[in-house]
Amino acid sequence: MAHTHIIRPIVVSFRHKAIYDFLKKNIVMVVAFVAALATSFIVPVDKKHLGYFDFKTLTCLFCVLAVVCALKNIKFFYILAQQIVQRFKTARMSILALVYITFIGSMLIANDMALLTFLPLGYFVLSSTKKEKYMAFTFIMQNIAANLGGMLTPFGNPQNLYLYTKFSIPTLEFMGIMIFPFAVAVLLITVCCIIFVKAEPLETEKTAVKLPLGKTAVYLLLFTLSIAIVFRGIPYWIGLAVIPITLFFFDKKALSQVDYPLLLTFVFFFIFAGNMARIDAVINVFSYLLNKNTLVFSTLSCQCISNVPSAVLLSQFTENYSDLLVGVNIGGVGTLIASLASLITYREYVSHNPGKSDSYIKQFSAFNFGFLIILTGVMLLIKLF
Repeated sequence: MAHTHIIRPIVVSFRHKAIYDFLKKNIVMVVAFVAALATSFIVPVDKKHLGYFDFKTLTCLFCVLAVVCALKNIKFFYILAQQIVQRFKTARMSILALVYITFIGSMLIANDMALLTFLPLGYFVLSSTKKEKYMAFTFIMQNIAANLGGMLTPFGNPQNLYLYTKFSIPTLEFMGIMIFPFAVAVLLITVCCIIFVKAEPLETEKTAVKLPLGKTAVYLLLFTLSIAIVFRGIPYWIGLAVIPITLFFFDKKALSQVDYPLLLTFVFFFIFAGNMARIDAVINVFSYLLNKNTLVFSTLSCQCISNVPSAVLLSQFTENYSDLLVGVNIGGVGTLIASLASLITYREYVSHNPGKSDSYIKQFSAFNFGFLIILTGVMLLIKLF
């Protein structure tokens, strides 16, 4: 009995810590839940709540995230990135390669998954070559690249997928809207890497890792299926049936690794946005502000409540999807909470560099607000002409 009295408090304490760590790690989801709950007292739950949810968006997100987890487990992206990085011999070119890989990766596998895949590679390259002095800068540039690189494709950022689906934006029109801010972002990132990183000699260690050909082929087929669903080539329910069943037999772990808190964040913000859209005072205020300047207001909104919830909420009050799309994408840079992906980068950096969070946030803020001001200014000038 004595042992029971000792063990029980330890178990309870461990559970409390696990819950606290989970909530801290997924603070945006918690905020979304509180917002959904609070507005549900103003707008009581009824049949209209079922119409809040965009099941196609949720299905597309789940399918893409699940397949990417499977590809990540066989080190597909790691091997691809490593082969590219090993072709460069200086710190400047290697960091540019890391940033460009993250940039391209975000267009294909979404910004948060690109960071989860390529930030560890950045750490490996810099730590193994004793170039830790560039760690904060590299992580920040990878973070900016992930947030801004993903804006070119409908599935590059979660908010893109949502707006692309909600407004049924033609694919070519979508890419046409985003191509100019995308090009400006590429230019700014390249200039920063050239200015702030010296062309110092750099060598990376080679590790022999082979891809399992069978699984690689299957996962790439599933990835193709996911992309086809995003581009409306295949009904979303087919992917919801085929992908989980296939992964259940090939890689159950991938299904457990899906970012379910991100999916729940969408669910909670669908409820919050739906409720807000039924409050007359909110309708009047948001409609007025968005009519004044959709681009500026959506960009500022991201700084306070993040880009994904901004897209979900503001889409209820405007049909100007072009400016809204640009705003919630370039608005992903700025504050640490402007994008869910930025929190991923912050957690990854602090885990490798404890005690350096303050200096990281200072650098992060300087670069991010610099990008935000330049991109917003350029887009407003374009609108004037």
